[in-house]
Amino acid sequence: MSENTPQMRVSDADRERVAAMLREHFAQGRLEDDEFTSRLENAYNARTRADLVPLTEDLPERDLADLPTEAPRSVASRNGSAAAVKAAWGVWAGVNALCFTIWLITAVTAGATYPWFLWVAGPWGVVLLASTIGAASMRRDRPGNAR
Repeated sequence: MSENTPQMRVSDADRERVAAMLREHFAQGRLEDDEFTSRLENAYNARTRADLVPLTEDLPERDLADLPTEAPRSVASRNGSAAAVKAAWGVWAGVNALCFTIWLITAVTAGATYPWFLWVAGPWGVVLLASTIGAASMRRDRPGNAR
């Protein structure tokens, strides 16, 4: 039996290639939501090449046939890692503000003056500072970034 016969069983990679093409055509506005959903379901349920052909035969081939089956995973962008660092520092500040407030209330009402909140703020802050410095140096060392 020839490699390209319609009765040939398809692999998961074949199904994923067609699904990637359908996603791209949907993103470009060639397919409506219901039609895209139906075709995608049929692609994942396909058993033979004959099942896959009707799913894309009315769509232009162009360069879409060469799409990778998986989107490449990229390193976080500069803005993405900067936002993550800001979020981490925001959480640190919020938690430590709460701890300080609790300590302040207990210091005023019960006379407990031991600054226990520093045991939360200090070690966590040191680890966060080291992570921030490490992330900044990684961003600076990436190709294309000015030093």
